[in-house]
Amino acid sequence: MVELSMVRVTGPLAGHAEGFRADLIRRGYTSRTARDNVYVLAHLSRWLGAGHVGPSELTPLVVERFLRARRGAGYRRWLTTGSLRALLGYLREVGVAPVWQPPAAQDPVEELLDAYRGYLRVERRLAPNTVRINEEIARRFLSQRVAGEALDLDGLESSDVTAFVLDQARVRSVGSMKALLSPLRSLLRFLFLAGRVPRDLCGAVPGVASPRLASLPKGVEAATVAALLSSCDRDTAVGCRDFAILTVMVRLGLRAGEVAALGLDDVDWRAGDLVVRGKGNRLDRLPLPRDVGQALVDYLRHGRRRSACRALFLRACAPDGAMSGGSVVMVPRSASRRAGLPVIVGAHRLRHTAASEMLRGGAPLSEIAQVLRHHSESTTALYAKIDRVSLELAVRPWPGVR
Repeated sequence: MVELSMVRVTGPLAGHAEGFRADLIRRGYTSRTARDNVYVLAHLSRWLGAGHVGPSELTPLVVERFLRARRGAGYRRWLTTGSLRALLGYLREVGVAPVWQPPAAQDPVEELLDAYRGYLRVERRLAPNTVRINEEIARRFLSQRVAGEALDLDGLESSDVTAFVLDQARVRSVGSMKALLSPLRSLLRFLFLAGRVPRDLCGAVPGVASPRLASLPKGVEAATVAALLSSCDRDTAVGCRDFAILTVMVRLGLRAGEVAALGLDDVDWRAGDLVVRGKGNRLDRLPLPRDVGQALVDYLRHGRRRSACRALFLRACAPDGAMSGGSVVMVPRSASRRAGLPVIVGAHRLRHTAASEMLRGGAPLSEIAQVLRHHSESTTALYAKIDRVSLELAVRPWPGVR
């Protein structure tokens, strides 16, 4: 039996209570959260001892039995496998609980998707989130080709591809359809390269009747930017962090994933520049504006806690670690709500704002393309439509009007 901060731990896991608590503290959890997790360890240890079950038998089936017993006893917290992730992870790390691997997928769709994931990661070098999106669309398409226990791709025709697209178009918006077609072409190209279909069917994927340069970039006004920045309470750690993130996005036009990928070593204070990891594992160096540098210094001195993690922007809650791209996306949205703005400002609108401000300052499209790190200047050409000063020079007077 072990007495730990008023937590009485008995049973086969008693000797691991202190180590588990110390590991949680090291990972950034508060003392109270660590204590509550030790309570769960104590309950699991008692349950194992009462059932004469050893820690080495903590398979997913045994864990589910424990959770059923916990729910039956009237507990309201830590009732799912996900909620025990920290506890089970620690027990597996120290070699007490077995490291469980799911059985190999027998489903023909999942077997093909496993190879497709490897192709996307290794050959295409896509980001994990992009791989996940492509996989979801591929699963939806391939699930319609299952015949019995096999996957029928030999008879795949152009008409099947077109029928799938038309079926999806009935329930999707134009923007959603545009996001579906590129992953679908990627899958069909992979099937051809892998020898699963006799010919490349990418050409069978129809286009969406939505001109690429039809819309205008939607930046935000200077007053809106000021409201977003003012909504950050810079007397708090989170406020310092969010102010720095918003400043980086507004001034440099970084994508949310690029902000999340920034590390401490990416800021070269002597040279005054910043290393940005963009799409396709692209590395670029951008000049560090004075106001961006000041915001980062304020965050590093007053907002960023001591951490072994080398990411520039850290999570506010445990476990200790880098912010994800999804967390960065929420920063301008939360700032919009705090500022009471009628429209929620998204992360990509701040990227448009950075480009619009550079254009108003007289920067040519070629320089804007370099800052935004576009692979093609044709992408940057979208901003030519909001350069009203230059467009007025190209307008010819209407006949008969002086």
